[in-house]
Parts: sequence; C-alpha cells; structure tokens
Amino acid sequence: MDADVDLPFDGPVLVTAGALASVPLSTLPDALSAVQRHLSARTGEYRREYERVLVEADREVFLVESDHWLEIGDALGFDDRTRKAVRRTHETQLERSGSAHDRREEFESALEIRSAVVIGVA
Repeated sequence: MDADVDLPFDGPVLVTAGALASVPLSTLPDALSAVQRHLSARTGEYRREYERVLVEADREVFLVESDHWLEIGDALGFDDRTRKAVRRTHETQLERSGSAHDRREEFESALEIRSAVVIGVA
C-alpha cells in the first residue's frame, strides 16, 4: 500500500470487500490508494457536481451515476474485477457509515440506482 495515502475506509469494510472481491486481497489496498489519489485531485469537482450525502471527520461520501466506476476504472487502467472490488469497497463504506448515522436503509435504497464515491479528507 502507498504509505502517503490514507484510506478513508473502516477496517471491517476492507475485510468485507476483500472477502467478496474476485481479486487477491493483497492487491486491493494498492488499487484503493490509486483511486484516492485520483479522487483527491477532484474533490472540488465532486462537491460541485454530485450529491454529498455524508460528511465525517476523515471522509466525504457522494452519490454518483451507476456507470461512474467504469470511467474511473478506465482512467486508472483497472481490469473489470479490480474496478468492481473498488466500487464494492466504496459502497460498503457508505452502508457502514449509514448504520452509524441511522441512515443505512436510506443509503441502501440509493445504491439500488446509483453508486458511492468515498473521498478521504484531512
């Protein structure tokens, strides 16, 4: 994992996503770090263009169109499995955070038609 990129995911989220992913668990942190670098450079764009549904001390979560991860995956050169694993990690974090804020049902409903993007903030 890239030591200079803090991942905005709770430990259980990484374990869950890793267990469900069709990629080796050892490769997931590197893929997530690449995504965070990509997203962090575009935080302002996400704030302007997408619905921010949650702000926590170390992350902001946005709802995006369901094909958004295709664009990110293509930009970063991910294969289909890696892209799906990264998407699953972001969506799982939204669900977990939703539980902590008594909004899980709301977020699960939103994820039926959209996806989530989690961006780490300082």
